[in-house]
Amino acid sequence: MDPPVFEALFDADALDRLAAVADTDPTAVVRDFADPVHTAALEQAEVLLTGWGCPPLTHDALARMPRLRAVVHAAGSVKHHITDACWERGIAVASAAGANALPVAEYTVAAILFAGKGVLGAARAYGEQRTRVSPIDVIADGGNFRRTVGVVGASRIGRRVIELLRPYDLRVLLYDPYVTGAEAEALGVRTVGLDTLASSSDVVTIHAPELPETRHLFDRARLALLPDGATLINTARGSLVDTDALTEELTSGRLNAVLDVTEPEVLPASSPLYDLPNVLLTPHVAGSLGNELGRMAHTALDELERYGQGLPFADPVRRRGLDRSA
Repeated sequence: MDPPVFEALFDADALDRLAAVADTDPTAVVRDFADPVHTAALEQAEVLLTGWGCPPLTHDALARMPRLRAVVHAAGSVKHHITDACWERGIAVASAAGANALPVAEYTVAAILFAGKGVLGAARAYGEQRTRVSPIDVIADGGNFRRTVGVVGASRIGRRVIELLRPYDLRVLLYDPYVTGAEAEALGVRTVGLDTLASSSDVVTIHAPELPETRHLFDRARLALLPDGATLINTARGSLVDTDALTEELTSGRLNAVLDVTEPEVLPASSPLYDLPNVLLTPHVAGSLGNELGRMAHTALDELERYGQGLPFADPVRRRGLDRSA
């Protein structure tokens, strides 16, 4: 991983746990598998503890690690560094994706509740008038009683969002072509087609993976299906939404949006989305940051302990299904 990532992930407590469970040098953080400084350590390595910034584990890289048996990723997606060469070699893989899903889901639920309440509009009115405002007027027909929330994708994050929404008086729809009727019933949601979800939801939140077939999942035509005043939340990947089409909808004032990701990842300085009063734009902060990084580190250490005890990983990453995950 990148050395600054290691410093952010592993505080004194995590370092103590790491030293207790593994024979390792925590000062030797590898960023380049070809760096001769790390040749001896890599030749002896049985497990790689990886994080953001890990280079791809190609055939050439794995050739430098003849004893490697497992990779434990102290972050979410492993798609950036786990290659076919890893699966061909039979390397076991675990990830802290479950831990990283929690803050994203929390951010999303906060956004859903604020959107339903009409908080953005109320804050805008208060800021413009700078005097006593009528709560009844600024909230109008806002509120979270029997609102309809459409969840796109029953990913780890999507499922956690559904779970966190259970205490509220909300109707939850789900679009996910891989979820069976029995699974939907267990989740307590109703599955519908994507167009039906778009046209029926007060708030739509996207949790689908970035795949060729999900590019611009919300294109101009699908965005047009959203009811007037609906809010689109995207904490997944910017490519799932047609930025130009969404910008037109938001500029017109017909829709609202909470966007933690965009395409491009950093919008041009001239983008109106920075200034629109009906848009909350954040710089990819929904995932683990600050003290939340410790949760990912300790999740990875839990897996490392299991490996050391000869136990299977609690949350293994499997080759099958990876092509339709984040």
